[in-house]
Amino acid sequence: MYTYKQIHKDFRLNGTFFTQEDLLQIGCNYIKDGKDFQKALGKFILDWFDNNPEITLQTSGTTGTAKQITVTKQAMVNSALATGSFFNLEPKDKALCCLPVNFIAGKMMFVRALVLGLDLDFIAPTAFPIKKSNKKYDFVAMSPMQVENSIDKLHLIKKLIIGGSKVSNPLQEKLIPLATQSYETYASTETLTHIAARQVGEEYFRLLPDINIELDPRGCLVIDAPRISQQKIITNDLVEITSENQFRWIGRIDNVVNSGGIKLSPENIETKLTNKIPYRFFVGGIPDVILGEKLVLVIEAKNYSLHENTFEKLDKYEKPKEIFFVPQFLETESGKIKRKKIINYLGGSAPKVLKH
Repeated sequence: MYTYKQIHKDFRLNGTFFTQEDLLQIGCNYIKDGKDFQKALGKFILDWFDNNPEITLQTSGTTGTAKQITVTKQAMVNSALATGSFFNLEPKDKALCCLPVNFIAGKMMFVRALVLGLDLDFIAPTAFPIKKSNKKYDFVAMSPMQVENSIDKLHLIKKLIIGGSKVSNPLQEKLIPLATQSYETYASTETLTHIAARQVGEEYFRLLPDINIELDPRGCLVIDAPRISQQKIITNDLVEITSENQFRWIGRIDNVVNSGGIKLSPENIETKLTNKIPYRFFVGGIPDVILGEKLVLVIEAKNYSLHENTFEKLDKYEKPKEIFFVPQFLETESGKIKRKKIINYLGGSAPKVLKH
């Protein structure tokens, strides 16, 4: 069994092979003199190679308060091996880490390189990660924003995984014609990044090896991944299981709006509004005396008049009862919109001024 302190003979970091002793020295140097993104990797290297078989991870706080969880390093190794199998990654494949190592996605890119023998370039996690680069890569992970800002350079990437938030329909339409194999991942900190992936343009997520799924009484996904977690992982994601290794994502149960007894899925409504609103937006529910909750549309923009055809694809009950304009969305450190916090501000009696 591959253990976490092993370093694959083909592993490279910025083009150079390093022993464990070398990496520990690099970690110390990064912490002492490196930039912030390097300090994060330095700390992770020291944590990875210490004698504790477990490591503490920070969740993103997308749907609630960010928290720390403890996982085994062997589980992270197992996750890396599953990724290598699913995406047919080979030793010496050229990879890029352009995600922050403060969070699980960046950490796992480093672990995959160690375990699978990838030649990993490690760069600052900017919004335009490959703008000035002409290097070719076999495997890269990006956020949707980074992908959006890299469209004209994606021909340099063979396989691209996208995570952190949902891949919008407009972005999918840009990706489908490209030669790059682009995948939207289904992931969380608790699952040590992705346990499933969906090639852009396809409807269903396919499971990685050694993953089993089922539904709980709410209709939410339950993940059984014994090589990653000793306990089943209960999610708040409403899904439709279409086969033993495929499912279709519907939305978050904690986002569902119950308006006058009608249950509305914000994610489904947002899909219908794609290409109708030229700014970032989302829909949600705020308290209402008559309906219990009323559906509202929140747009990250200055107040403007929506086109009369904006809501033409929506059913009767899916049309927002009120529209809010917010100058800037609140976000987690990893760039995800804090829907609940924004909705709580808008639905309360306090002045509609959002503060991070």
